[in-house]
Amino acid sequence: MSPAHQAEPMPEGFVLLRDDARAALTAWQAPTDALEATRARMLDVLEAEPQCMWRHGVRTHFTASLVVLDESLEHVALTLHGKAKRWFQFGGHLEAGDASVRDAAAREGREESGLGDLLVSTDLVQVDAHALPPVFDWCREHLDLRYAAIARSGDLVMSDESDDVRWWPVYTLPAGTEDSLVEAIHLARENLSART
Repeated sequence: MSPAHQAEPMPEGFVLLRDDARAALTAWQAPTDALEATRARMLDVLEAEPQCMWRHGVRTHFTASLVVLDESLEHVALTLHGKAKRWFQFGGHLEAGDASVRDAAAREGREESGLGDLLVSTDLVQVDAHALPPVFDWCREHLDLRYAAIARSGDLVMSDESDDVRWWPVYTLPAGTEDSLVEAIHLARENLSART
């Protein structure tokens, strides 16, 4: 547990989020062997670590994120992360008041993009496990549950956590974009095109 939160009990909302994450991962059909391995590992962590949804519980914990595309599915909104100094989808830690992991992803998308009118996918589109550098303090690894959304209206607004936020053509992404994000964008487009 984070030294600053050793005396603080985990809020009850994270128990419900753990159940929701288990249900989402159990229902999701991973499209590749690599994603299936990550899905299986996440289910193992959910069983082994009761506090894995809480950022102050264990150092490897779950996050939720949202790949936001425009209505044409030709542009993706990305944020230049203030700590990592790299372009990412919108996302972050879960909060005790989140009704579900999907709702957490939607909340993060709204907060970090300024976009209020988001049509969020029902199911996961991707999962990702990634180690974090020391600049992230307590956090050592994020197990990210990724959803997709179409932005139906509104202008991007940069949050306090970002150095920049902008739309990028899906085939002309920023230099150094991680392979997992390229894959997430592709899977998000597939998921959302099936809904339109």
